[in-house]
Amino acid sequence: MSKKKLGSFALLLLLILSTALAACSSDTGDGKTEGGKTADGENVKDILVFGRGGDSTSLDPSRVTEGESFKVTVNLYETLLNFGEQDTTINPGLATEWEPSEDGLTYTFKLREGVKFHDGTDFNADAVVKNFERWANGDAEKFPYYNSMFGGFKGDEGHVIDSVTADGDNTVIIKLTRPQAPFLKNIAMSMFAIASPTAFEKGDDEFERNPVGTGPFKFVEWKPNETITIEKFDDYWDEGLPKLKKIIFRSIPDNSARLNALMAGDIELADGINPSDGKAVEDNDKLQLFERPSMNVGYLGLTVTRPPFDKVEVRQAINHAIDKQSIIDSFFEGRADIAKNPMPTSISGYNEDIEGYEYNPEKAKELLKAAGLEDGFEMELWAMPVPRPYMPDGKKVAEVIQKNLADVGITAKIVSHEWATYLELASKGDADAFMLGWTGDNGDADNFLYVLLDEDNIGSNNYTYYKNDKLHDILIAAQTEVDEDKRNELYKEAQEIIHADAPWVPLAHSTPLLGGAKDLTGFLPHPTGSDLLSNVEFK
Repeated sequence: MSKKKLGSFALLLLLILSTALAACSSDTGDGKTEGGKTADGENVKDILVFGRGGDSTSLDPSRVTEGESFKVTVNLYETLLNFGEQDTTINPGLATEWEPSEDGLTYTFKLREGVKFHDGTDFNADAVVKNFERWANGDAEKFPYYNSMFGGFKGDEGHVIDSVTADGDNTVIIKLTRPQAPFLKNIAMSMFAIASPTAFEKGDDEFERNPVGTGPFKFVEWKPNETITIEKFDDYWDEGLPKLKKIIFRSIPDNSARLNALMAGDIELADGINPSDGKAVEDNDKLQLFERPSMNVGYLGLTVTRPPFDKVEVRQAINHAIDKQSIIDSFFEGRADIAKNPMPTSISGYNEDIEGYEYNPEKAKELLKAAGLEDGFEMELWAMPVPRPYMPDGKKVAEVIQKNLADVGITAKIVSHEWATYLELASKGDADAFMLGWTGDNGDADNFLYVLLDEDNIGSNNYTYYKNDKLHDILIAAQTEVDEDKRNELYKEAQEIIHADAPWVPLAHSTPLLGGAKDLTGFLPHPTGSDLLSNVEFK
């Protein structure tokens, strides 16, 4: 072979080898490569891909009520106070000290110094005041959680917060109109994170797509229904954190597809592992299984303003018609308990003496007859389009409920919507019956009973539009009562009223599962469902 041909052959061979090597380190679709580097030369072990069931609806935590948004925002923003690593005890946050007055009406907060927002704005007392002013001057549609936790807005009769003022650069004084027992836990919740005034003053719609907080990570990019990317904030005040350089939240709606992505190494952390797949994760020597401490309830809500659900006998009948044990056996693999109350047993004030509605189709038929509906009726049954911690497969559970209802003469048509639309329409009372659930935000009974079922929260978090004046008086009294034993008695009485009125069919309290790569360390799933990832790394 001539030198010219030999040189050509060598060049061809080099090209083939180069192509093969490029293929071996091909992009996995998340900016990672199998060769240990990203396309930009970053170390894969500095990047976490977190697979989850759905996309966020907003990255402004004050405007949303669903967990997929908080899953991201808890890493971008910080609150004045923090919860414990795996509980809801109160710890320092952006405030290092706090002091309540003897009458419970004034709270003084000393702020952490030297903290910067991601856009370079100083964190100080003035920034805190502007955040509270923004919320207090809003409305229930814009800031539903503020409405739920603080009794409305500026000028409303029930508004709990009287004033928020700065005393110098590093002290904030919050005065209340009445004592609120869970106040400190409320302001530790993700939706009351402190944002950069420079950013949100540009406009709410702009801000929810370009979030700016003080957290360990800062926002990079949002590809709707695909990925949200955040990266290490180099000027974070807590030295040595975060340990990861980048996190990519990847939306994979199907549980099985998400598990397959975890097993294939395309993602390193997966939320919403089916209970039936828990053992497969445990048996895989490349993976580990995480159990989230349970603090949730999955339920079927009945919109009481829509006939025939305005009749208590109909709501009670549906409670008797649904076979909860069958649902738990079929879809939770023993990792859930039957729910009889709107809050889990772990919450102080839980009423153990209430007897849940037993599965009794004949009793359901009797109640329908008493309501003048012995021939049944037609209805729509809304099924969640995404898996949630309290309901791993909403559509399949809806099919079981549909069959249960058919057995007592009720014809239920299963419908669904895209997740954000589902929540919006349900909040407006457009559903006959809707599947939903709640993961507690602060570990207090108020966060379940008042937030989800009080008349103050109709149109925000009370999607059933249920109201009971006696219940309202009890829940307001419980908010202002500082004696824990007396509060618990009030909440037990409240649960008796709710049980009799039956605006919900409580279904299950689940133990949510997550799967992760074996070499993932520092991940502590939080009972609120909002996981701070600043200590996560690969070993």
